[in-house]
Amino acid sequence: MSQPNFVGLAGGLSLLGLLAASSVALGQGQGLGNSPYSRLGLGDASQNLGGVRQMGMGGVGVAAPNGVNVNELNPALLYYTTRTTFEAGYTGQFKRLENDKASERTGTGTLGYVALSLPINRNWAAAIGLKPYSTVDYKAQSVDKSVINDTEAQLERQYTGSGGLSEAYMSHGIRLAKGLAIGVSASYIFGSIDQETSTRIGTALFPLSVANRETYQQHIRYSDFAFRGGIHYRGKVTDKINFNVGGTHSFRTQFSGERTLSQLREDANQVQIGTVVLNSDETGTAQVPALTQLGVSFDNNRNWSLNLDGALQQWSQFRAFGEQGGSSGVPLSNTYRMGLGGELTPDATSVDHYLKRITYRAGLSVAQMPYRPGGNVLYDRGVSWGFALPLPTATALDATTVSLGFTYGQRGNTDVQTLDNGSIERNVKENYLRMQLGVTLNNRWFIKRRIE
Repeated sequence: MSQPNFVGLAGGLSLLGLLAASSVALGQGQGLGNSPYSRLGLGDASQNLGGVRQMGMGGVGVAAPNGVNVNELNPALLYYTTRTTFEAGYTGQFKRLENDKASERTGTGTLGYVALSLPINRNWAAAIGLKPYSTVDYKAQSVDKSVINDTEAQLERQYTGSGGLSEAYMSHGIRLAKGLAIGVSASYIFGSIDQETSTRIGTALFPLSVANRETYQQHIRYSDFAFRGGIHYRGKVTDKINFNVGGTHSFRTQFSGERTLSQLREDANQVQIGTVVLNSDETGTAQVPALTQLGVSFDNNRNWSLNLDGALQQWSQFRAFGEQGGSSGVPLSNTYRMGLGGELTPDATSVDHYLKRITYRAGLSVAQMPYRPGGNVLYDRGVSWGFALPLPTATALDATTVSLGFTYGQRGNTDVQTLDNGSIERNVKENYLRMQLGVTLNNRWFIKRRIE
């Protein structure tokens, strides 16, 4: 006969409440510092790279089963959930932006994700969670020293954007046969994106400091459902070495959107002196291309694993309100990503040496960006590392692990492009240090009563 562990159950219900409350924070689309490339498409996409465990290994894990963390990257991996698991992550980032003329430093932090998974029976586990889908956070400004037909005039352009989309999901993983599991995830994507483009012209008589500003505003709210399928197979290479292969496919989705366009006029003191609503609650869609991820891993079922992942997403198919590339007007290109990483726990059962119970992680990644200035490919390269620190209070029924993940990377470059119309476009290079603090709580909600 089974009897519920009511302490664990009450704690789980409290965590569910926290999960619901966290949707407010994530839904606000807080950014991670100025990122000019988030102006493209729907912003910086999350690329389904998982949580703090995957960050420490270079964003890999499509084929890496784990019984401690929430395996939401590939829903098929949920089958390996052995205890009710709650996980939350807080993400911070510092970055340095530069082009061939200037540089700046920026950074911030936000709640990264929350997730709850639980085994339903020996062959079935489920999870719910909330995580970012995309983030928009940028501010850029340029000043042209001359205007056509007036060499003494100056044209200032300013671009700003904020917001993003969040993903609330429910996933299931089921074991079909020995070593074979499949999974499915249904998500509700929601959020809004605000973008502004403003201009002002300064002349010899009226310099920029006293010129009026014309601002074009766009507010789009998106919402719709998305679906992801996953598969995983586990077998043996030798008696001591296992291999894993896995894959996920996030199906192409059309998000429903409502767009409002406005034009504002402000004086030099940023006092609004006129507003015109150009379009209100216009309906449309954003067509987001499918994402395919494949992975292979090896482990000894005890204390180490080595993982290799690859991903493809055809961003050239992206459309928003009928425009290729969305409101930026910049057509996007297909993206590819490769990651290699692993983890090692020297001795998880060590009593005398705590450092041996820590899990050490490291990885490398490289990805093509969807933006091709002048036909040239831009890359996002990163090196990652991380640690999983088990608290010494762990028991057979519950355990707590504090994890840290770090990624240092560079994306873009500082090349200067001369466009067909003779204008100059300067690329931006981002040097970033991304950090994530995760807390994982494992608890067995139901235990069998001992027969006395």
